[in-house]
Amino acid sequence: MNVRFGVLGPLRIDGGQAPGPAKHRTLLAALLLSARERVPVERLMSVVWDDRPPASAESVLRVYVSALRKVVDGIRTVPGGYLIEVEPDDVDCHRFERLVAGARRVRAAGQVAEAADGFRAALGLWRGQALADVESSMLRRAHGVPLEELRLTALEERVQLDLRLGRGAEVVGELRALVGAHPLRERAWVRLIEALHQAGRRSEALGAYQDARWTLVEELGLEPGAELTEAHQKVLADEAHRGYGDGSGTFGGYGTGHQPIGPIDELPPDISDFAGRRAVLDWIIGTASEHASAPVHLVLHGPPGCGKSAVAVHAASGLRLPDGRLYASLGPRPPGAVLEDLLRSLGCPEGAVPPGLDERVRLYRSLTARRRLLVVLDDAADEAQVRPLLPTGPGSLTLVTSRSPLAGLEAARAYELGVLDQDEAVALLGGVAGHERVRAEPEAAARIVHLCGHLPLALRIAGSRLARKPGWTLDHLAGRLGDERRRLDELSAGDLAVRGSLALGYRGLPDRERRLLRGLGALSAPDFAPWVLGADLEPLAEAGLLQSRGLDEAGQERYGWHDLTRLYAAERVAEEDGGPGMVLAARAGTILERTRQARASLLPAEPGSGRTEVHPPDQDEPHRIEAGWGSGTWTRGHGLETGWLRQEARWLSAERRFLVATVGDFYRAGLYEAAWRLAFYLTPLFELGAHHDDWHATTAVGLDAARAAGHRQGEALLLRGLADLHRAEGRTEAAAAALRAAQPLVEGLESARITLRLGLVQARRDSWEAERAFVRALQVFEEAGDRRGRSDALRALGALRQDEGSLQESLAAYQDLGDPRGAAEALLDLARLHLAAHRHPQARDCAERRLRINRRLGDRLPEAVASLVLAEIARAEGVPEAAAGAAREALETFTSYGDRRSAGQALLVIAQAALDLDDIAGAVEAVTRAMGEFDGLGDEQGKAEAERLAQEARRRRGQRI
Repeated sequence: MNVRFGVLGPLRIDGGQAPGPAKHRTLLAALLLSARERVPVERLMSVVWDDRPPASAESVLRVYVSALRKVVDGIRTVPGGYLIEVEPDDVDCHRFERLVAGARRVRAAGQVAEAADGFRAALGLWRGQALADVESSMLRRAHGVPLEELRLTALEERVQLDLRLGRGAEVVGELRALVGAHPLRERAWVRLIEALHQAGRRSEALGAYQDARWTLVEELGLEPGAELTEAHQKVLADEAHRGYGDGSGTFGGYGTGHQPIGPIDELPPDISDFAGRRAVLDWIIGTASEHASAPVHLVLHGPPGCGKSAVAVHAASGLRLPDGRLYASLGPRPPGAVLEDLLRSLGCPEGAVPPGLDERVRLYRSLTARRRLLVVLDDAADEAQVRPLLPTGPGSLTLVTSRSPLAGLEAARAYELGVLDQDEAVALLGGVAGHERVRAEPEAAARIVHLCGHLPLALRIAGSRLARKPGWTLDHLAGRLGDERRRLDELSAGDLAVRGSLALGYRGLPDRERRLLRGLGALSAPDFAPWVLGADLEPLAEAGLLQSRGLDEAGQERYGWHDLTRLYAAERVAEEDGGPGMVLAARAGTILERTRQARASLLPAEPGSGRTEVHPPDQDEPHRIEAGWGSGTWTRGHGLETGWLRQEARWLSAERRFLVATVGDFYRAGLYEAAWRLAFYLTPLFELGAHHDDWHATTAVGLDAARAAGHRQGEALLLRGLADLHRAEGRTEAAAAALRAAQPLVEGLESARITLRLGLVQARRDSWEAERAFVRALQVFEEAGDRRGRSDALRALGALRQDEGSLQESLAAYQDLGDPRGAAEALLDLARLHLAAHRHPQARDCAERRLRINRRLGDRLPEAVASLVLAEIARAEGVPEAAAGAAREALETFTSYGDRRSAGQALLVIAQAALDLDDIAGAVEAVTRAMGEFDGLGDEQGKAEAERLAQEARRRRGQRI
């Protein structure tokens, strides 16, 4: 039976979205948490307004209830309050509690497997943190915290049952994540040690005990308790009984995988004309210096436009902490996404960022525990968003800006930032417009300050207008500001906290700008470029409704906006345009075609399109790209250069976040075909840049959209892309399953493309079956005249058979198609073929030609792959120093992109080169890191190769002894 309502994660109704307004969500959550029970009005008011209800709260609450009844059935008015008539099992939290109680009863009856399944079913109801998007600290304290505690206890109890069933190896990963998120839970450490011991990984079990003991002593000043000590003693007793360890030496453990990095400085530039704020600056400096032995968390709060961000950045610019300064703009972003950026800034490779929020929090705390950092968290929404982002190092300083005082943020000090006083406001106006002009018209300056309400944002905009209009007098601007119907037009301070101010500003805009704002209100992306609406967005930026984010990597100016403005724009599009659907439908064609064009730069002659040319912009005729291999350059009859291809790739990269968000926008608006097509168009970008999280997310939405549209081919295309993703992650079984699911949906050429990919999946296990698949696909492509498919099939066959002729033929075909990236892959296969045959000069020639193409295109990850092959060639030529250097260069890129499998391969090459140089210690270090990468990926083949090198290192070390 499916639950109808969900609070174990973001609030959900019938598997869909929850009510939009935050207070509606809080009200519904309060009723669901007390399903079929009366909830008094007083309690609801306290919950909805976090114990600070306004005088009109009761009447407003009735309005909220009325609005909720349009979305949810069963809300009844009862004496003194309200209740919702739903069965407890229809709400996931109540069902969770029932299932946990049932599992415990079954366990007491001795039915271990059934009890484990019961706990598993209960835990499967969780979709994230309880009440994740409910903005009520009262609800979280009263219900969220107990539910989270029960969840952790149930998880520990289920794992204990799994251990009784001999499933220790299966639960190690889950337990590592648990202790990472909750390092002070001794019982979780106990289960991890027991699981590792049961799995035969005794050295890791002993290492886990040392980690647990260090954590408890460091954090609490306590030695491990009896249960943890007993688990440790059992492992030691087993070691003593066997008389030896696991033979792995230093290879059995895990390093952190993160190397120390230099001081970071990600602060935005300070404002040159910053004025005043001496009191708050002194408070920040004084408070920070008082607590050098503990982390300090300071909150600057106040109304929009009061200059919180400017104060935080200005203060931070004058502070120097030894390990650097981090900056994150929060807004509506979930803490998991922000943590991903912060972890990368701290040196964590993309692929090493854990998928779950709890694991990311654990890793972030570990990386900051011994550093003194300054972290600026700008525009925080609530306490739940900030808590996971706080550094833990003694002496670290966090500056948080928010509209709220974040009263529930433990151990934090808050400072309410108001408007400027008269002297500060005049100084700010003079700093922007020019002090001479302000001194020349002091009365007009005072009037401007008064009409701006002493608000820094408004004053800055007024000063900027004067600076851009040297012919204006201050009196002229004061006169324009005097008409309150135009004041927000003049000041462009549309980002105020009061809705009436936003409405006044909106009504004062010309029709064209109002339509633009409504059009942007249909989007959920955090930033965008003008091409999206095909219009200049600068008028909205000048109106204060948008903010310029500067130039992106494609050279476009990007704009973002405050969340309140976005919400207001979304309301306007809903009320005046009937919702985002019509706006998105009008722009879908442009977005899809622009993305398809950019996709063609990554994958010319898109499979199934029949196209064999690249169509660059501003050209009337299509042109083929041909390769001048002798010169090592690409030429074209009419001047097309790889610069255009590189620029299109940069455009896709710059627009990635926008396009990912737009896939979801299309789907929510019911534009299912646009949603699945956009998801499909983005797959080469994700593959080239190893953006696996985005690839997973858009593929899931795209598949739902294709199925909702009843588009079988679209579903097959997305499944094919999903298989490519699984294959890139080394999950061959999942890749094969996706391809088998796609097979019955299509026929002809698309069926042949799926057959080709099945062959690629099978190649490692069954080369004969893989070859049959490649031959079948090649026959279909040749009969249909699909030149792209033929090129791919020839390359697959050539690589499998080690047939130079097939690879050379595929190379020529890619060149004829104008596909330098396809040609580069064929060259890499040729390089590997020549290397295997000990034809080192030919191998080097092919690898270097591949490298030149990658560099011209700006494809850093494929460039690193070519460097790694060159390292292997150098080692085969007997030049281990050069091999190690090239492999380290490749490793740096793999690590920055999070490509853990390739990083492991690079480490193996480094280890081999170290052995050639008789550097046993260097070989041990490299192979240990490689083993950690392969173990984390579950790559048995990589682990086997690493173990072979480890044994060789042990043998040589033994000879020395």
